[in-house]
Amino acid sequence: MTGPRRSRRAGRILLFTTCIPLTVGAVIAALIHLERSIPPLLAHRLPKADSVLVEKAKRRLSLFRDGQILQSYRVSLGPEPVGHKQREGDLRTPEGSYTLDWRNPNSCCYKSLHVSYPNDDDKRLAAGRGDDPGGLIMIHGQVNGWGWLGWLGPFLYRTHGCIAVRNTAMEEIWNAVDDGTPIEIRP
Repeated sequence: MTGPRRSRRAGRILLFTTCIPLTVGAVIAALIHLERSIPPLLAHRLPKADSVLVEKAKRRLSLFRDGQILQSYRVSLGPEPVGHKQREGDLRTPEGSYTLDWRNPNSCCYKSLHVSYPNDDDKRLAAGRGDDPGGLIMIHGQVNGWGWLGWLGPFLYRTHGCIAVRNTAMEEIWNAVDDGTPIEIRP
C-alpha cells in the first residue's frame, strides 16, 4: 500500500487513537462535573423534617414532620444488612435510635450526614466482647465520580455500613434535615 491510500489509513488510525479517546475523556469529565451541579436543580424543596426513619428490610429512608411522611427514598446498605452493627468492619448498618449530628459537604460521596453511632450502649456492648464498635456511619449520596449512574446506583452500589441514596435524593435530605434531627434505624 503506497501513496494516498496509506496516508488515509494513517489518518484514520491517528483519528481513532487520539481524537476519539480525547472526546470520550471530555464527555466523562463533563458528566463528573455535572453530577455535582445537577442534583440541586432537580431536587424538590421539602419542609424541614423533624425525624428520619430507615427501614433496612424495605431498603427505605423516610423523612417525617409531625408524624406525616414528607418523602421516602430507596437506599443501598452494606452486603450484610441483617442485624445490628457489632464491630468495625462487619459491613452492617446499626439499628436503634441515633441523631444526625453533623454534615460534610465535601465527603468522598455526594454530601453526607453523620449518624451518631456508636452510642454509649453500643460502646459498652462492643467493649464487653473485646471489639471496636466502629463508627463514621453516614447517610450519603453516590461515590464521587459515579453519580452519572443515576437510577442504577442503588442497585449496584453497596456500602460499608452506611446508608446511600441517589444524589438528587441526598440534596433533598440535606436541605430538609438539620443537625440534631433524630434518626431511627429499624431492622
